[in-house]
Amino acid sequence: MAVLLLVLEGCRWCTTDACLEHERIALLHLKPFFNYGNPLKSWVDLKGSDCCKWERVKCNTITRRKLKSLYLSENAIGGNLENEGFGKLSSTLSNLEILDLSYNHLNDSILLSLSELSSLRYLDLSHNRFEGSSHPRGFQWLSRLTKLETLNLTGNSLKNSILFDMRNLSSLKTLRLSSNQLEGRLLHIQGLSNLINLKKLDLSENQIESLQSSKDGGRKLELTHLKELNLNSNLFNNSVFASLNKLLNLKTLSISNQLKGPIDTKDLDAFTSLRELNMRANELIDFVIHKESNVSRNVEEIYLDYSTLNTNILQSIGVLVSLKTLSLYACGLIGPLPNQGWCDLRNLEVLDVSGNALEGMLPHCFSNLTALRVLDISRNHFQIPLSFAPFANLSNLKALLSNENKMVTEPSFYTSIPKFQFEVISLSKCITSQQLSRKLPTFLYNQYDLRYVDLSHNNFSGTVPSWLLENNAKLEDLILKGNSFTGPLSFSSALISNVSSIDISENKIQGQIPTSTCSNFPHLSRLFLSKNALKDLSILDLSNNQLYGKVPEELITKGSLTILRLSNNNFSGNVVPAILKANGLQNLYLDGNKFSGEVTNVDVSTFEFPNSLSDIDLSNNQLHGKLPRWIGNASFLLRLALSNNGFEGSIPMEFCNLNWLEFLDLSQNNLSSSIPSCFNPPNVKHVHLHGNRLRGPLSLAFYNSSSLVTVDLRGNNLTGSIPKWIDTLSSLSVLLLKDNHFHGKVPIQLCKLYSLSIIDLSQNMFSGLIPSCLGNLSLPMKEKESLATGFYIPFTEKDESTSIAMRKLERDINPYYPDSYLEEVIEFTTKSGFYSYEGNILAYMTGIDLSCNNLTGHIPPELVNLSEIYSLNLSHNKLMGVIPSSFSKLHQIESLDLSYNNLSGEIPNQLVELNSLEVFSVARNNLSGSIPEPKAQYGTFIESSYEGNPFLCGTILHKSCSKPDAPSTRSNSLDDEGEDSLLDTYVFCVSFLVSYIVVVLTIFVVLYINPYWRSVWFSFIGKCITTCRYSTMANFLAYHIFRQCD
Repeated sequence: MAVLLLVLEGCRWCTTDACLEHERIALLHLKPFFNYGNPLKSWVDLKGSDCCKWERVKCNTITRRKLKSLYLSENAIGGNLENEGFGKLSSTLSNLEILDLSYNHLNDSILLSLSELSSLRYLDLSHNRFEGSSHPRGFQWLSRLTKLETLNLTGNSLKNSILFDMRNLSSLKTLRLSSNQLEGRLLHIQGLSNLINLKKLDLSENQIESLQSSKDGGRKLELTHLKELNLNSNLFNNSVFASLNKLLNLKTLSISNQLKGPIDTKDLDAFTSLRELNMRANELIDFVIHKESNVSRNVEEIYLDYSTLNTNILQSIGVLVSLKTLSLYACGLIGPLPNQGWCDLRNLEVLDVSGNALEGMLPHCFSNLTALRVLDISRNHFQIPLSFAPFANLSNLKALLSNENKMVTEPSFYTSIPKFQFEVISLSKCITSQQLSRKLPTFLYNQYDLRYVDLSHNNFSGTVPSWLLENNAKLEDLILKGNSFTGPLSFSSALISNVSSIDISENKIQGQIPTSTCSNFPHLSRLFLSKNALKDLSILDLSNNQLYGKVPEELITKGSLTILRLSNNNFSGNVVPAILKANGLQNLYLDGNKFSGEVTNVDVSTFEFPNSLSDIDLSNNQLHGKLPRWIGNASFLLRLALSNNGFEGSIPMEFCNLNWLEFLDLSQNNLSSSIPSCFNPPNVKHVHLHGNRLRGPLSLAFYNSSSLVTVDLRGNNLTGSIPKWIDTLSSLSVLLLKDNHFHGKVPIQLCKLYSLSIIDLSQNMFSGLIPSCLGNLSLPMKEKESLATGFYIPFTEKDESTSIAMRKLERDINPYYPDSYLEEVIEFTTKSGFYSYEGNILAYMTGIDLSCNNLTGHIPPELVNLSEIYSLNLSHNKLMGVIPSSFSKLHQIESLDLSYNNLSGEIPNQLVELNSLEVFSVARNNLSGSIPEPKAQYGTFIESSYEGNPFLCGTILHKSCSKPDAPSTRSNSLDDEGEDSLLDTYVFCVSFLVSYIVVVLTIFVVLYINPYWRSVWFSFIGKCITTCRYSTMANFLAYHIFRQCD
């Protein structure tokens, strides 16, 4: 921070239009300090460079002599800045008006320094480590900032007392305190009443229950100028409206909380100026509307999304004469739309009834909504005629979202030209029949103002409708994915300047990549299906088609191209040139093609490897030979996938040089030898080497790789034990060692890997006890880090209607494309099957498989602590003892396999409490007694779950656990039992007599034949007789002596 002080002290008054030289030098010294995930490319060490034009810096636009704005977010700034921070720079930063320090590691110690920046109008301290009580006076220092208008404290750890500290910031107009630790009743809420200029207040995402203090007689909040109040995601109930009735000028109220039951508009009558009411995500069952209420007369926007409402609300809502926006997304509305009420909303401009179960045709009164600009009816069961006749008279309609409804053919032919001119039209998944191929709706031929078109997944047929591009000069995004368009792809020769994205993937287009469209789309940045060699082209996706031939060299050498995806086609030829000539290319996906031959080694001294490459995917091809050593020169490579080929030999030592590598997949090849001991890249997260012939111990491979999340070594010939340094893999979440030759004990060091969620050690030779400390694992169901980050389609917002529609598209259909297509896939055996987990579902999978080993001892009762486990397999071992009854606490478990062991005792009846259990097996043990009562999940388990336990009984096993016989039968049984008893006694006596005679004869014969043993025997008998005689005499004398003493 001393560097920060010296640097910013150098920023003195400027005397020229450009910043002074010492300012420029000072900022260059500052660059390394704040360079955290931001390259700051504009901060160049070039004399004469104007630092006022550098990113993160803005100067006064008039004098250009002083800094006006500093944007220092996301720099991991932290530490004690009190004595070496902004406080000593007040002379240099006296005119600083905007300061953004969000997403750093700052704490309360910086507040005193910030209070010296007397000209501040905007201060963003969100997402730091402020607590509000860890420093003397703390936020009270900010009362010196008499010009401060906006203060953002979102995402800290502030308590209720922060409201008291805010009381002197009288100039504040906007205060954001969302995502802190405010809770319960806000005793200091009256501190905000002093903020007489406050217009916007955000208290969302806390644990607040009431805004009325128990002090001052429950005095209510009075903010006479407050216009916007956000109370979302707290713990308010229906009484909250009464505590807000002093906010007379409130225009926007957001309260997505725990409101339940009906809401009456009379409860909102105090809000005479209310224009926007947001009650999303409550538990409302009705919204009672009164014609004479203030809300009915004045409110313009109502959001009731995620409620559970009756369709009748659409009949009563017609009295809201000023309503312009109505959002009823996912409200449980069912049946047809009514013919009255909602059709009277003549001022309605935005209507959202998507995500319900509405059905049928749109009613005729729908044409009354002449002011409608944006309509979202997606994900219902409406029947939309192909002519779109119900919308024909809505001349103001600019955006229609009707995804996942049903298109139908009208009984009569409709020929009128519609009055609307759409800007946004989204009709994805509107024809569900795979056998039905249809032509595009005819109204599209009369549209000339389209900006966004999505006709994906409809089974439309014919040639690609390139006329949509020709007719709509402002069109930016065209999505025709998942239809049945055929023939070669061709576009008009006309210049189409605004198009930025075209997606025609998953159709039936064949042939080679066309080469005649290069000059048509000068601003195209994403083309999904066809070749482009344009100046601005950055992403090209031709995957999942039937394209063939060699990869066009001009695609690879195109400098602006960053992502090239040719996956799952029929491309062939030599793949090496495609890699070595990929200058500027970042992600190259050639997986799922017919590339063949050896990936030959080349002399690295004869070429410069394209250091821009971060992703290379050559999986699922026909490549063979040894792994190329020159890949080790790809110093910035992040992800490498070469799986499902025919590579053989060892893993090259050069792979140890890939210091930036995060993802490596060499699975399903014929690799042999051992894993290089040097392979422990500092950033590696996912390693997949399964399905090879790797051998030998792990030695030091992966040692101390604290970033490692996934290790998949299944199906190799690895030997030795799991190394004790396994606990150095502190981030390890998935450990798969199935089907190898590991032996020894399961190391207790595994218990120190607190991020472990999936463990598979099956089909090895592990022995000894199951470590009881495995029960200490939390098996966290945390979000697995996805390999595929991504971007949204940028969309130029032409007007408000288009802007609203595009925001809804982001919610409903998510126009999202990843910037990496490599996906983490985990294979795990559970529920008696082999499953693959990827994407979001991987975040929820937890399991332990120790089957097919030589483990002994009892099942550790500590395993009951694995409360989040979904799958536990201990089968095919040598475990003994009983099944812990405490397993009934594994409420999440879906698969429990204890078969093929030596378990004994009864099956605990408490296990019937496992309501999530789908697969259960205790077959081939020594269990006895009655099986659990066949109810709930246990009613679904068949005989094979219990077979091989001869002493088990139950209905499912066709073996009764009790024998209630009739009296006559019982009497006969007793007679039989008596006869059996007499017979047993007779047999015993005869057997005993015969045995006695045999023993005596044996002794007699031995003594007769052997004189020595005969002499020993008689000597022994003599001693016994003598001993007995003396013992008897001694006892007799003792008896008489004691008797005389008495």
